Amino acid sequence: MSESTAESGVGSRHAEDRLARREGTPAFDALEHELDRWAALDRQATFWLRDDDACRDSPALRRLLGLAMAHDVPVALAVIPALADATLGEVVARHAGVTLLQHGYAHRNHAVPGERSGELGRERSVLHRLDELARGRDYLVRAFAGRFAPILVPPWNRIGDDLLPHLAGAGFSGLSRFGPRNAREAAAALAEVNAHVDPIAWRRERQFIGAGVAVERLVAHLRARREHACDGDEATGLLTHHLVFDDAAWDFVDELLRRTRRHRAATWCDAAQASGPACVTPGASCVSRRDPHLRPISMNRT
Repeated sequence: MSESTAESGVGSRHAEDRLARREGTPAFDALEHELDRWAALDRQATFWLRDDDACRDSPALRRLLGLAMAHDVPVALAVIPALADATLGEVVARHAGVTLLQHGYAHRNHAVPGERSGELGRERSVLHRLDELARGRDYLVRAFAGRFAPILVPPWNRIGDDLLPHLAGAGFSGLSRFGPRNAREAAAALAEVNAHVDPIAWRRERQFIGAGVAVERLVAHLRARREHACDGDEATGLLTHHLVFDDAAWDFVDELLRRTRRHRAATWCDAAQASGPACVTPGASCVSRRDPHLRPISMNRT
């Protein structure tokens, strides 16, 4: 499909045929079985969806938001403040259940040659990094009003430890990186809620890893939570990058949302709730009830 199911028409024969083929996909059976185990324990397997690198409206972004709306699943867009334009505000205003997070400042690599990419590492002073983040945060607060949650998503999921103790004082309530968190707070008054599954193989020409591998990684984190091998209260985070997804990746997301939304032991949380107390409403989609899609969004940078 070149457009979201919601925009291209769910009733088309082509969409129905593809859905029928996916219905019996063995890859998702393991997920269903794992969720059944959570149900048997009378526990809710919480999920959240984080999409990185949002800057502007695009067919890919509309496809993501269309899928999220079709399945009533909240989505957190990690926005690059220095690159965002007016069209992003326009498309977000048309979709309920969207929260905006701060994806660094300009997504610019400042690492020294030979080191892994990063924007917020120790190569620059704490004051320099905080100044950039403050400018980005101020813009997002003005531009997105009630949609913005002060959660920092470091570009490339990397941040210098020397910066963490200063983030709460800079107005951030949360941090989101990649992988199981070590503690509920990354620093004092700074909650951490991470993503755990990225369906893109970045070192293999940005290819989709396949539904089987993606589901396997989701199940692995859910199992670790259930067996107390990691923090059982941290929502399992799916990390998407709408700008690089192909049809197979979109089909995976569509099927994942569909399967989990119909299972009584699965709950999708929005970013604010995923980083706060456990989101445990059975079979629900935990969206903050503030009707933000009715609020005007200004993209004025002045």
